[in-house]
Amino acid sequence: MTNTLYDRIGNDYDITRTADQEILERLKAYLNFPPEGLYLDVACGSGNYTIAMAEQGYHLYGVDVSEKMLNLAKRKSPPSVQWFLHDATAMPFADGSFSGAVCVCAIHHFSDLVAVFQEIFRVLRKGKFVIFSGTADQMHHYWLNHYFPEAMAKSIQQMPSVASITSALERAGFSKVVLEPFFVTDALKDMFLYSGKQRPHLYLDPNVRAGISTFASLATDAEIHDGCRRLSDDLESGAIKRVIEKYDNAGGDYMFIVAEKA
Repeated sequence: MTNTLYDRIGNDYDITRTADQEILERLKAYLNFPPEGLYLDVACGSGNYTIAMAEQGYHLYGVDVSEKMLNLAKRKSPPSVQWFLHDATAMPFADGSFSGAVCVCAIHHFSDLVAVFQEIFRVLRKGKFVIFSGTADQMHHYWLNHYFPEAMAKSIQQMPSVASITSALERAGFSKVVLEPFFVTDALKDMFLYSGKQRPHLYLDPNVRAGISTFASLATDAEIHDGCRRLSDDLESGAIKRVIEKYDNAGGDYMFIVAEKA
């Protein structure tokens, strides 16, 4: 994972990105962690979920490769959280330092999943590693493919499949991998890629697009202009309803992937 993208979009990132309460509660439930443990947020970005957990009494470290994103995190962080500018394949922690780890909406930026997961396995003592992410399998069912096909194709190519994630976790040493789907609702607060599933007008807002890496780094200006024009027309005519119906997915929009170091 390189820092170039998020150093570039970091200035506007927190305008629309915030910790979502349902995601936060499910992260905590899957970790099943006692507050006295030390926990790691891998590729923490601007620290929204790191800080949200810390504010509930948990001891967190956040690690990321983007200095700009970590500076955003530090400006809003309680003093209990420590932040580290490091690549996830070479973290500055001793073996068995943490009781659990999370990674939220970031695994698509890792060029070598096994290397990252091995490093997380190394720094865990015992406990759970909880990933929240879309998968390539799920993203084929996003109706965004209808309006932004080239950007979505690139985004899907970046995103690992369920099979590759599970395989990488097992190769890294994790066991008991459990998959739990997550369905986007109109109550979602964190404006990541498919947050507008039921609120398509959100994608017409440049601030929303600025906080989503698919639009910020993979879509051309021409594709964004054309896709937003067609989306706006379909919102006005009502045709958007038929488009959304064609892309329904019973397998969820995102996935919690829970692995264990026993």
